[in-house]
Amino acid sequence: MRSSYALVQRNFNLVRRDAGWELVFIVYEVVNVLTIGFIGVNGPKETMNERVLFLVAGALLWGFLSALFHEVAESVAWERWEGTIEYSFMAPQPRGVYMFGVCMWGILYGFVRTAICLAAVTLAFQISLAGADLGAALLTLAASSLAFIGMGLAAAVLPLISPEKGSPATHIFQAVVLLVSGVYYDVSVLPAWVRPLSRISPATYTLRAARAALLEGASVRELAPDLIILLMLGLVLVPIGFAVFSAGERYAMRTGKLKRNG
Repeated sequence: MRSSYALVQRNFNLVRRDAGWELVFIVYEVVNVLTIGFIGVNGPKETMNERVLFLVAGALLWGFLSALFHEVAESVAWERWEGTIEYSFMAPQPRGVYMFGVCMWGILYGFVRTAICLAAVTLAFQISLAGADLGAALLTLAASSLAFIGMGLAAAVLPLISPEKGSPATHIFQAVVLLVSGVYYDVSVLPAWVRPLSRISPATYTLRAARAALLEGASVRELAPDLIILLMLGLVLVPIGFAVFSAGERYAMRTGKLKRNG
């Protein structure tokens, strides 16, 4: 546990060192969420609250999930960039401890960025959350973290086995999930041949459950089917993701690709 906490502390120090760049990224994300929210303002005033909340909820949830996925998937790329990959991977600690620390940091980092965006949204829009069940929405977010950690672990193998092109390739995962999960629209508008993909995407169930909690005030009991699916996906995807990452690590060691840049 102490080793995992040390990784969280190290990543925090890196963010503090590059605070200027972090500010740029956060401002970009805030502007992106606000831009999407203003799309919902354009229309009949009677349903404006529902439209804005639908879009903003999608943008905020996707911001958290993509930040979590990004931090886990690109952890290897950052290690290589910083020149610490050899030290981290040769340290006398199980690989699971290292990845647990990376995942802890991803969750904390995602929550902080989402909270900042939520504060900006609250200032920009007159959104009523009177009937929303915020506790159920937060529980949904927590339940979905496992599944996205599993996907991030699997995607992290790409920078490991391909130092040049692996990091950009991780965005393919995000693009597919963004397309099929109904982040900014209901999945019912997707072509019939695409809809089956939405059923295996964790983000689909996250968005559906969180929107039900925020827009309809659905309780944890009412969201139980989606929460159970999310937990089951997490229990399946985390071991698969870790197995894929371990296989990629062995391949990188055998072929000499596990080294720092330069």
